[in-house]
Amino acid sequence: MKRIDLGEVPYLEAIEDMRTWVEQRQNNLIEDRLVLLTHPAVITYGARTPPAELPKHGDIPVIPVDRGGQATYHGPGQLIGYLVIDLRQRGPGDIVRWLENGLITALDSLGFTLIRRDTPPGSQSLVGVWTPDHRKIASIGMRIRRGVTSHGFSLNITSDLAVYQSFTACGLPGVPMTSLAGLTGDVPSENKVRDAVAAALGAI
Repeated sequence: MKRIDLGEVPYLEAIEDMRTWVEQRQNNLIEDRLVLLTHPAVITYGARTPPAELPKHGDIPVIPVDRGGQATYHGPGQLIGYLVIDLRQRGPGDIVRWLENGLITALDSLGFTLIRRDTPPGSQSLVGVWTPDHRKIASIGMRIRRGVTSHGFSLNITSDLAVYQSFTACGLPGVPMTSLAGLTGDVPSENKVRDAVAAALGAI
């Protein structure tokens, strides 16, 4: 899988680029890729998000998207990873669980003990990466179309967590969100986090 590093990219611009990459991957014009980047502040939400879970006011743009999952935040201090992977060649498997475990492995290499959680039947999804005391640090929302994945994850490094008070994150009312900075006074640099994530996911 190819690693591509970008800086801060406006959300809508990145989504247009991702659509192009997906089409190219569907036609075997590019290889699997992990794109690491950041976004200016934006709140995005999937089609199943109830209007009551979205912000009532504020200056942050709110944008509907074609991924799984519900409302989430992207912004400064956060690492975004978009995965364009051909599952027809990779073979069957739970891509979301693979991504959760990869992020956990990456963060473990940086000294953080994190977990994934199973979703009880009939409950709201607990997909993502969590602290052992059930604070959420990484959100995951993906789409698979014609065998190729798009979208991916957001990982809070030094994110402003106050923004999560303005909407219902991930369809989980009152979910406590955290960041690497919220877990330690010695925060790894974004570049170190990028390297760890890429290594754990097999991106070069």
